[in-house]
Amino acid sequence: MITALTDLPAGVIGFEITGKLEAQDYSKVLQPAIDRASSSGDVRIVIVIRDFQGMSGGAFWQDMEMGTHNWHKWKKIALVSDIDWMVHVAGLLGWMSPGELKTFPLAERAAAAAWAAA
Repeated sequence: MITALTDLPAGVIGFEITGKLEAQDYSKVLQPAIDRASSSGDVRIVIVIRDFQGMSGGAFWQDMEMGTHNWHKWKKIALVSDIDWMVHVAGLLGWMSPGELKTFPLAERAAAAAWAAA
């Protein structure tokens, strides 16, 4: 499930991910917000993950495809999580993401939002 965050600086979009991700989480929540951000400027995003129970095949495909749209508009992705394996994988594979990717612990969510906005 993806829920939009509302307390972010201007120009930054954000989401909290919980449980298992499904394709409709991308098509109904994430992709429309990214399209709006892309059409009005850069994509600067904060993604908070407290609990992650995997993703469906359709969600995985949507995730891989999403970054290819408007590649040059993606500027910053702040991944906020205390899930060790996720932070580790982001460090290893972050070079493949559109824009700059940086990880933050949950306690530094405000710093992540400020970094994404800068």
